This record gives sequence, structure tokens and C-alpha cells, in this order.
Amino acid sequence: MKLHPNRILQALAGTAMAIALTVGAQTPATPPAAATTAPAAPTAPAAPTWSAGPMDISGFIDGYYSFNANTPANAFNGQTNDLYNFNDKTDQFNLSAAKLTLNHDPDPVGAHVDLLYGRTNTLINGGNANQLDYIEQAFLSLKPPKAKGFELDFGKFVTSAGAEVIEAKDNWNYSRSLLFAYAIPYWHFGARTSVPLSKTETVGFQVVNGWNNVSKTNGGVSGVFTSAYVKPKYTWNLNYIVGPENANTTSGLRNLVDTTLLLTPNPKFSAYFNYDYGQNQDAIVAANAGMANNDNLLKTWQGGAVAARGQVSPKSALAGRYEYFKDEEGFMTGTAQNVQEVTATYEYKWVEGLLSRIEYRHDWSNQSVFHKNTTQMVNSQDTVTVAFIAFFGPKR
Repeated sequence: MKLHPNRILQALAGTAMAIALTVGAQTPATPPAAATTAPAAPTAPAAPTWSAGPMDISGFIDGYYSFNANTPANAFNGQTNDLYNFNDKTDQFNLSAAKLTLNHDPDPVGAHVDLLYGRTNTLINGGNANQLDYIEQAFLSLKPPKAKGFELDFGKFVTSAGAEVIEAKDNWNYSRSLLFAYAIPYWHFGARTSVPLSKTETVGFQVVNGWNNVSKTNGGVSGVFTSAYVKPKYTWNLNYIVGPENANTTSGLRNLVDTTLLLTPNPKFSAYFNYDYGQNQDAIVAANAGMANNDNLLKTWQGGAVAARGQVSPKSALAGRYEYFKDEEGFMTGTAQNVQEVTATYEYKWVEGLLSRIEYRHDWSNQSVFHKNTTQMVNSQDTVTVAFIAFFGPKR
């Protein structure tokens, strides 16, 4: 019998959701009647474990309903929130992601696999088996016990750039920022290293097949330099990526500088500042240096974001984000524009392992890039999204 990957992942997703909701619904058993003599103190129950042999198991289901006041319906993408990525389908229910993770921390050898299904998989992998479709990450790790914290990973792994991550539950807002969607890559394939230089700073270097590529047409590799400086009340991350990204040639380099300052003054409030600057050198200009032509030497993009999150109560939190993105030649978004957005998100955790978010977002541009109805193009859009995320694992 032939097993289709979609069927397998749908079954895994359904099983994960059932487990997560069942665990969340469990309540302690009714205590026994009081004894005439004081019983011995009971042994604390062991924490629940989710494992199969040496592999820890975790996962989540992330679904949402989005409303767009423009009621967009374009022929190419259908009903879509323009300039969004993972929760881009609008005026309908949608599955953003279903994920199952198998992990074994290096001791000294480890492994990590993330199986991913849903709209998120389609957008980060392009629905292309050559890019390891349905796999967000799959890498082996080596951490020699006498190497003073040095670690080496090889395989497919998410990028170290950016203030946000692919998983919505690990971000403050539900929708991803413009910088996450357009300024940086999603993932890499290759080798990465990290080593602590001190108690506060860890640096790393990666050799990868560029941006979002398992294999590529030009054969050139990219280098990634990383630094994380961690203090009790702030963290500063810096990433630099450089390498050839033009199709079918190694002429022309793409450079990206990404930096984030995370502030954590107390347990109930956090804020971050994120800035990205990128440039891509035209392949023709690079190959014909010094020769007159009509090509622009560089395509550039840059942007900044500021966000904050406050814990209102043990079960609820509020988060806000503002950002500005400048795509001077339209290299990343397809239109030369300056675009901004502001987002407000309310989060409520129902039980351990189940949370919901309600989010309002307003995007606007100096160009008419947002679809309205079936024929109009306007310079702004307003969306409201309601999302539910159920998750399980050793560390919920």
C-alpha cells in the first residue's frame, strides 16, 4: 500500500492535537478521606515525559481565522493578506502549521528533526521536495565533552538572523514582522558551529548553501558569522551573512547585517529593537566590472522594528510591534516602496498547553500594493486574526 506524505503528516497532526487537548483537560484525582493518624508525606509525582527511546517528543497545532477589511480576492493568490507570510490566507479558517519534533541533545552526539505540515511548510519550502519538503529542520549535532562548550551541527536548520522565529507560539505577536518575512532567510543547509568565549558571549560561524536552499544552481556557499552577548537584563545578537545568491552564477554577493537588542528589565516586561540592512550585487555588473551598462550595481533593503510585551496576569499578556521597511528597488517585495505596520496582540493561556491570541494589524505603504475586492489596489489594509495553538512536550 502506498503511503502519501500528506496522509502521514495529517495523522501525526491529529494525534498530536488529541494528546495535547487530553493532557490539558486532566484534573487531579479526588483526595482520600482524612486518616486518624498522619500518613507519610506522599512522593511528588514524576513530571510527564514524552519520549521514544533516546528521543524527546514535542509538537503543536496552530490554526487561525483571519478577517481583512479590504476583502481581497486576486486571481493569483486568492484571498490573501498582502505582505504576510504564514497566516496570509484571509476571510477563512486555515491551518498555519502542525509540527512534530524529535530531539536528542548531544551527549556528545545528538539529533534533531522537525516535521512540518500546513501553510507554513508551503511558504518556507515552496512545496519542493528538493528543499526537503515537510521538514523544517533535520540536523546532527556533536558536542565533545572536553571542547569547552564547542558544538557542531550539520544538516538543515533555521536561520540565526531575526528577532522572531517560525513558530508563532514562541513569538510575542501572532503574525510575523515584515523584517522576518522579507529581510532575512528562513533557513539554511550546511554546517554551523558555536563556542562560548566567556560567561556572557558566544560566537559562531556557519558555511551554508545560501538562503533557503538545500541545493542551488550557482554552486557557491555563504558564510554566516554570529554573536550573542547575554546579560541578566539584556541580550545583544549580531548576525552577518555573505555569499553569492544570483541564479546560475557566482558573480555578485549578497550581504545582510542583522542585529537585535532584547531588554528584560523584570519578569513581567520585555522589549526588543531589531534592525536589518541587506544588499545584493547585480551579477552582470559584477561580471563586467568597470564596463558601462544600464544595470544598478546594488539592490538594497533595510528596516527597523520595535516591540514590547507585558504580562498582565498569570494567564494573559499584551504585546505590540511597530516597524518600517524600505525596499528601494523592490528587490524583496516586488515593488519599490516604503511600508510600515503596527500590530497589537492579546494572548490568553487557557490551560498548560493551550493558548489563544487575538490580533489587530494595520499595514500601509507609499504605493498601492494591497488588493481590495477583486479589482482595486489601495495603500493600506486592516486585519483581525483569532488563533488557537495547542502544544505538548517535555518543556511546555
